[in-house]
Amino acid sequence: MEPDSSYAVQMHGITKRFGNYTALSQVDLNVRKQSVHAILGENGAGKTTLMNILYGLYQADEGTIYLNGTPHSITGPNEAISNGIGMVHQHFMLVENFTVTENIMLGDEVCGPAGTLDMRMARKQVLDLVEQYGFEVDPDARIEDISVGMQQRVEILKALFRGAQTLILDEPTAVLTPQEIDKLLQIMDDLVASGKTIIIITHKLKEILRSADECTIIRRGEYMGTVDVSQSSEEDLAAKMVGRNVNLKVEKTPATPGEVVLDVNGLVVRDDRGIEQVCGLDLKVRAGEIVGIAGIDGNGQEELVNAIVSMTKAEAGTVVVGEEIQNTSPRNAIAHGVSTIPSDRHRWGLVLPMMVSENSVLEQHDKSSFGKGIMLDYNKMHEYTSMLIKEFDIRPSGCEDERIAGLSGGNQQKVIIAREVTQAPKLLIAFQPTRGLDVGAIEFVHKTLISERDRGAAILLVSYELDEVMDVSDTIAVIYHGKIVGTFEQGTVGEEELGLYMAGGGAK
Repeated sequence: MEPDSSYAVQMHGITKRFGNYTALSQVDLNVRKQSVHAILGENGAGKTTLMNILYGLYQADEGTIYLNGTPHSITGPNEAISNGIGMVHQHFMLVENFTVTENIMLGDEVCGPAGTLDMRMARKQVLDLVEQYGFEVDPDARIEDISVGMQQRVEILKALFRGAQTLILDEPTAVLTPQEIDKLLQIMDDLVASGKTIIIITHKLKEILRSADECTIIRRGEYMGTVDVSQSSEEDLAAKMVGRNVNLKVEKTPATPGEVVLDVNGLVVRDDRGIEQVCGLDLKVRAGEIVGIAGIDGNGQEELVNAIVSMTKAEAGTVVVGEEIQNTSPRNAIAHGVSTIPSDRHRWGLVLPMMVSENSVLEQHDKSSFGKGIMLDYNKMHEYTSMLIKEFDIRPSGCEDERIAGLSGGNQQKVIIAREVTQAPKLLIAFQPTRGLDVGAIEFVHKTLISERDRGAAILLVSYELDEVMDVSDTIAVIYHGKIVGTFEQGTVGEEELGLYMAGGGAK
């Protein structure tokens, strides 16, 4: 396709190599002005790499970029910003103890005549943007005190504050509640109506169908084509992305629960501010059963899981896995057969500067199978990690000696899941296990959880994806304000009734 000023962005023949690994090979992207254009692909397909090239974080080895029909060589983010391109990354880049206004103006400070900061003018400019786009953001709130969805709006405001005409949103709904997702999609519609162009990197098919006009599909670093979303279905998009038909419905046999493995009684947990977040909670999970916790983020899920694995002190109540394990240590929980897929892989699941192989044996590095005493056997670690990479389809293959920070978010998640599941736990706590994963990987994770259930493990699934809880769980427990307010067998409750309980309307 020739350069065309009716397109906000055209990327032709983009190739990017990292050493011997080709992340992108001759990829094309053509984004019409005032549209929402989705980039769809598996984990590690090269979606974020392509957008990092557009934003100037990487430079392509081959290919051409056109903005509004004019060729550009974007050598850094400042140049991208000056050409009207803004990017909101999957992991937000905000200073938590700064206010909304301070974060938005950081790096593009508003100064008065004497060259000093003019916070009044900056606050006014932020308020003008908030009112213009209806973002409902308090310019004086501190980042640490606002929700994840609100933080995302701050990131979008940062880009708009710098004059962005084309917004790149990397996995924009990965950590949002259903209500926040609806709000984001409305914001996207409003931005397009005001003349902006939006590129979303995602693998959530429902959201592509709800929001995007066109969708470019990348598979293993290669361009598979661009489709009209209005003429596509979830099944069509999934098959094009993965290269095979994907079963979007979870298939499983009825559970045959055994003895109680996790028994939580009267649990009370306070947060760092001394506010009670878990309020006398009772919960049981039996062997051969998946219990799904449904609830809006911030209703005590994080504190509940942390108390079960002794990362947080329980003020009252007991956590029994064979014996009482509350207020001991995470190592003691592991020794009692508890494995955890944490909610935040960067904060709790991985040591980012370390290699993939080193992260693969965390919690097991002191076992004789990986060394003797304080000496690690890297050959055994390498061999073990190679097995995990093959079995769990972690990409790129052969990445054992790479720093795990270099893997895509989805592949980092796969490393954690592989590490935890292969320990054959008695109790597997899966907290947002499919966060950031594509449909093929989600299918694999769900099958893995069901396989672990059928092996006899007790599974506690905590997810903010209501569809996931409803599809995968055998028993659904709704949490609201730190208490279980309703328990249902799978298939006996609908989304509307669950939503009512999640909002407190059905609470006992």
